[in-house]
Amino acid sequence: MATTVNPYLIFNGKGEEAFLFYKSVFGGEFPYIGKFKDGPAEEGDEVLSDEDSNRIMHVSLSVGNTILMGSDSHPKFGEVGFGDNFSVSINTESTDEADRIFNGLSAGGKVEMLMNKTFWGAYFGMFKDKFGINWMVNFDENEHNQ
Repeated sequence: MATTVNPYLIFNGKGEEAFLFYKSVFGGEFPYIGKFKDGPAEEGDEVLSDEDSNRIMHVSLSVGNTILMGSDSHPKFGEVGFGDNFSVSINTESTDEADRIFNGLSAGGKVEMLMNKTFWGAYFGMFKDKFGINWMVNFDENEHNQ
């Protein structure tokens, strides 16, 4: 699998509704649709309301050769505004490539999440570059260990 670039859309609680709409137009199935209640709680986090725990943590939908991905904003970070409601997601072939891209593009920007192994089996990080664009860098260890 070659390095790929995909749009990642972020919603204020309308993620599931939006992706069901996109699915009705493009067809296909969701290979994964996870909600915040499906992930482990972080130490010190407040318990989420039923409504917030049912927000989308991650969803993806194949559209041709592109994967449209998305989530809802997490309640502890507040609502997202125009310009912060999308990220460019880079999927790499190795942790070394992920680190190279992350370090290069994040230079002069603001790191939101350092590259690290995640509970979902990926090596992942997020940042806003020096031009204000949100990026996610991902190496899916599960896909490469099959």
